[in-house]
Amino acid sequence: MAETHVLFVEDDDVIREATQLALERDGFVVTAMPDGLAGLEAFRANRPDIALLDVMVPGLDGVSLCRRIRDESTVPVIMLSARADSIDVVLGLEAGADDYVTKPFDGAVLVARIRAVLRRFGHASGPERGGAAAAEADDPAEAVLRFGDLEVDTEGMEVRKGGRNVALTPTEMRLLLEFSNAPGTVLSRDRLLERVWDYGWGGDTRVVDVHVQRLRGKIGQDRIETVRGFGYKLRG
Repeated sequence: MAETHVLFVEDDDVIREATQLALERDGFVVTAMPDGLAGLEAFRANRPDIALLDVMVPGLDGVSLCRRIRDESTVPVIMLSARADSIDVVLGLEAGADDYVTKPFDGAVLVARIRAVLRRFGHASGPERGGAAAAEADDPAEAVLRFGDLEVDTEGMEVRKGGRNVALTPTEMRLLLEFSNAPGTVLSRDRLLERVWDYGWGGDTRVVDVHVQRLRGKIGQDRIETVRGFGYKLRG
């Protein structure tokens, strides 16, 4: 099995070196950089499997770096922030990050979050076997799901709106698969965290809210309805 390559951008020398050692002990190959510009160069040169980006780094801050990476790749991105303030979290997620971790963090927790993201991306074609999306995809008659002018190809992992392809990140695709396999059904934020983000132990529902907003921007604002106090549902 190929080793997982992690790009880690952190300006604090102590945190950068300690985290790099911890990740390497867990079997990851780590390229660690002290600023955003160096991180962007390293990303382009190495094409890592996942990027860990501190929000507050010099040269090119983590949010801007995330946007630059997302312009070029769908590689998973986890933002690291010294604060749990909503603005830090939302800005990172809106920039295209898939998850975030608040500092200070336990090394084991960080590794668990990295592995959870990688599992999701390793199954970017849909939830693991036995999940609803996988069951639908097994039936050729249901391989392409249609909702008005929206088409979701569960085998080819393509989305079309009005006949035009829509570019989704793997996380956005998994989120849309959950909705499209239960149209009209209200899905709670906790359920989406468990199914899409692999948070069986719970997590921050802001991750769901921001990704739903990003998905709406791509497939249509009125396609996913908010059901206050309960969650979201896809309009059939």
